[in-house]
Order: sequence, then C-alpha cells, then structure tokens
Amino acid sequence: MSAEIVNLRQFKKKQARSDKEKQAEQNRISFGRTKQEKQLTKALNDKAERAHDHGRIDKNDDAE
Repeated sequence: MSAEIVNLRQFKKKQARSDKEKQAEQNRISFGRTKQEKQLTKALNDKAERAHDHGRIDKNDDAE
C-alpha cells in the first residue's frame, strides 16, 4: 500500500503546459482560418440572411 511519490513543482508545471496546449488548440480553431475561409463564411451568412429577409411579410403593406 505504498503511494507514488509526486514532485508537486513538476506536477504543477506539467499541468500548466497541458492547460496552455488546450488553450492553443482552441485559438487555432478560432483564429487559424485563412482569409478565403473567412470570406466564404461571410458570403454564405449574407446569402442566408438575404434569403430569410426575402421571405418576410411586412404587416404595413397588408393595411394598404
């Protein structure tokens, strides 16, 4: 029933490195896109918004 001896300083450093790597991975996903990918996403969102707006019915037009 002997426990494993752990150096807390090394454990904390290892944990900090792991946390930094997780944050770096998130940043790569969020900010690591090319200009073309950003433009494509923006164009698709604009197109979807225009299609949604064209289907809208204005209540002011029905009153006239």
